[in-house]
Amino acid sequence: MATESKPLSTTPSMLYEATVRTPIAPLHGEPRIASQMISQQLAGHRLSVLDEEGDWVCVRGADDYEGWMHSGFIARSPMPSARKSRATPRISLGCATRPSDGSRGPGRALPLRAILAPDETPTSGEAIDADERTRRFPATPDAIIASAQRFFEGTSYLWGGVTPWGADCSGLVQSVFALHGLQLPRDAWQQAERGTDAGGDIGELRAADLLFFSDRDDGRPTHVGIALGAAGMVHLALGRGGYAIERMGERNDPYVEKLRQRFLFARRVI
Repeated sequence: MATESKPLSTTPSMLYEATVRTPIAPLHGEPRIASQMISQQLAGHRLSVLDEEGDWVCVRGADDYEGWMHSGFIARSPMPSARKSRATPRISLGCATRPSDGSRGPGRALPLRAILAPDETPTSGEAIDADERTRRFPATPDAIIASAQRFFEGTSYLWGGVTPWGADCSGLVQSVFALHGLQLPRDAWQQAERGTDAGGDIGELRAADLLFFSDRDDGRPTHVGIALGAAGMVHLALGRGGYAIERMGERNDPYVEKLRQRFLFARRVI
């Protein structure tokens, strides 16, 4: 298991708004490419730019998570009064696109939850209108579990990742719940502060409850998974190399035994 990243201290002022222009934009802990990636932002998502240092900008996303991003990944957004009305935004469910005018311009692949540009049309995969998301992805436990399994099965573990192209434990949780209209914080320890107490009996947890674990002496949560019910859990784990479904009652699996020893509590956010 891996310790989750801690966001930067909140900066009160905003210099301007920007939009992510690439399929995925890495968020770093420091304004240099060799620093650790602590999260990612996706195409079409708006950011608040808080500070600038050379070619790097400190940004804050919709989840209030802050970090440093190279300016090459973003485009400065126009002032609200200058924005033209656009068609309903489309959300990628994992698709490839091309310019909608039929030109030979370059297409691109977009991960889950990226927002298509107004001049893009899907050529493969699927994208949905933003106003269709609530119907397709209701905020119900069964639907949330289905999305975790549908979109993230086979995903490799990637520290700081938030998409099926590579994600960490809290990135999986945040992305799946966001798809269903529920914005959770970025890191496991932050997610552990949301919702209500769901108890400490893994066998009694409901579907979509969040299980928290720690490998730290102070007990701070460092890992999170989504309950499936019947003592099952889906998560992205470094110890499994990525996506895994655990049966927490299994007594002959050393990894599951380690998880049980590190289990802290569960929270109910839906």
